[in-house]
Amino acid sequence: MNVISKDDKQIVKWLLIGCLIVASMLILGSITRLTNSGLSMVTWKPITGMLPPLNAAAWDVEFTQYKTSPEYEKLNYNFSLSEFKEIFFWEYSHRLLGRIAGIVFLLPFLYFLIKKKIKSKKLLIHLLIIFFMGGLQGVIGWFMVKSGLRDNPHVSHYWLAFHLITALILISYIYLVMLSLLFPGIGSGKLKTKTIYNLAKILLFITTIQIVYGAFIAGLKAGKFYPTFPKMGQEWMPNIISENFSNTGWIALIADPITIQFIHRWLAAIVLVLVIYILAKAQERFYSLHQRMALKLMLIAIIVQFVLGVFTILFSVPIILGVLHQFGAMLFLISILTVLYFFRTRNTPSLIA
Repeated sequence: MNVISKDDKQIVKWLLIGCLIVASMLILGSITRLTNSGLSMVTWKPITGMLPPLNAAAWDVEFTQYKTSPEYEKLNYNFSLSEFKEIFFWEYSHRLLGRIAGIVFLLPFLYFLIKKKIKSKKLLIHLLIIFFMGGLQGVIGWFMVKSGLRDNPHVSHYWLAFHLITALILISYIYLVMLSLLFPGIGSGKLKTKTIYNLAKILLFITTIQIVYGAFIAGLKAGKFYPTFPKMGQEWMPNIISENFSNTGWIALIADPITIQFIHRWLAAIVLVLVIYILAKAQERFYSLHQRMALKLMLIAIIVQFVLGVFTILFSVPIILGVLHQFGAMLFLISILTVLYFFRTRNTPSLIA
């Protein structure tokens, strides 16, 4: 049995805190989007933008800058200062938490490095990659905001999807590094786990596409269409989908809101069926406690996520359900990674090798 060292325990606790902060940023980002607050700050000051406006004059400057944006000119031209402060709060909080995450990652990293608590070159590389990915998230987030500061006062749904996926990659990477420290050398030597492992890889691929389409829905507000389930209105596939496809071609698959919602719905069904199939295959054999728990968590995660998705559609994406649905996607993704980690054979390369 592998025993984790005291130094590695400290690193795991640090990474867990960092992972929770990034997950909190995911929640704040979802609230920011659903409250239409993401374009309230039209400048990016990574170092000097730590403090919010502290007096009336500072608020006047911030509000004046916002008035130059397309969002104000075309949508929010009747906004008062108090209304501006409401949307500013969410975007500022999201950016502030990003800066806090940077500090939380940097200072303990320097401490562990100076105290020589990072025992392997491989772990050091992983930690450097995490820090780089965190910084990259800030840059991607700003490009996403900039996409909505042009003529069209809405962020690009492509940039939104890119921002979400890279955030989830960061969370996933941190989580896998934690698993490698908590359960070093874990991996079945039995080839009977290979089927489950390969199926989980397929599930991860489809789920990634599903999350991208979820981001497309968020960016295009496609969840507001057809608040019915399982049919879309009175049809399984609305006629307008084929009409749009005829008019615009293949671009409809990633640009038409109704087509995107249709794809998202059926990908969700495919994911649910695949999870059930994996569980059915797993019933044929006996696995370790870690493997059985990973499978059960994955089943619970997909059931909760599927139900959340249905109610999010039925109620036309209220804020609380929209946030929970995005958070559920993260938890489901984590559950798949857990299955992959515990079902790999000793000859299978690690996901973070």
